[in-house]
Amino acid sequence: MQAKTKHLLKVTQLCNSYEGSPLLQDINFSLESGEILCLLGPSGSGKTTLLRLLAGLENEESGTIFFEDTDISLIPPHKRNFGMMFQEYALFPHKNVAQNVAFGLEMQQHTTGEIERRVQKMLTLVGLKGFDDRKIDELSGGEKQRVALARSLAPEPQLLLLDEPLGSLDKTLRDRLALEIRTILKSFQVTSIFVTHDQSEAFSVADKVAILHDGILQQFDTPENIYRYPTNSSVASFLGFRNLLRGKVDSNSIFHCKSFRLHLGNTPSISSTDATLLIRPEGATLKNPPSAGSNRSSITGKITKRQFQGSTYKITLISDGENLVFELPLDPPVPNTGCLIHLTLSPSSLVLLAR
Repeated sequence: MQAKTKHLLKVTQLCNSYEGSPLLQDINFSLESGEILCLLGPSGSGKTTLLRLLAGLENEESGTIFFEDTDISLIPPHKRNFGMMFQEYALFPHKNVAQNVAFGLEMQQHTTGEIERRVQKMLTLVGLKGFDDRKIDELSGGEKQRVALARSLAPEPQLLLLDEPLGSLDKTLRDRLALEIRTILKSFQVTSIFVTHDQSEAFSVADKVAILHDGILQQFDTPENIYRYPTNSSVASFLGFRNLLRGKVDSNSIFHCKSFRLHLGNTPSISSTDATLLIRPEGATLKNPPSAGSNRSSITGKITKRQFQGSTYKITLISDGENLVFELPLDPPVPNTGCLIHLTLSPSSLVLLAR
């Protein structure tokens, strides 16, 4: 018999409010050792509040946080052995790079030799070997971010909490460092929770993603599953999907919307008079009209916008009064604005959303 997996962190029915208004409602999730979780959601969704509750900087109103099967609600922040890294880095300007990284180790009263060993290990890990004597104001934004990460990792925290650590950087640097952060966290094998409002950043870094909206955990899953199968309209809209159609589903798993009749493929037979269908934008191909009796779903419409994006064309199509957005491959060539086209839809791009 396979041994039951032990959760390192388990959050159950966690709730919190501010001045009578709920901030977090019935939050439940768990993490295994070494996993990276990204808390993803718009501003005000409760991401930072959840991080502060985990750190012990705020108190939950109800619910429980278990770490290694121990309820940690009464354990003060400084005794949890959790590391924190903030968007502003909070580096000490009067200390050099090595002294900043050594700060947490000095608080733990390690020997001078052990501090030196760990500082060198951390600087090598984050790609700053030889930066020991650099002043903080001599560093770039990306280098400051690496120093802050090295300082957070040096005390070997059991859990690392990162609050928008890349938020102050430009997009190009942010995209590059997101991949580097994942590599560093995985090489250090530290369980981490990473707050962001940027979905590409979350998908680059995370093993699991938790999407928060209005204090409610809407979906908790792998990045790929969240993209492929968003659980509801709130998640789909936050991810930037625009092709959300309201209609009904008959007993043969055919979605009806105005004059559309879209086959839902292998979706279990379900009947609903009020349904929302997502059509993912990459799931369409430019084809001739399908033959009569074909089970492949298709849409006919006029191109109102056409944008070349290098590897794809982004088009807006109006069909039966619906404005739909698709990303089409370069071949076959996409006709110009104003042309009537026929698109065949991949069954896997049709996702029936929960109400």
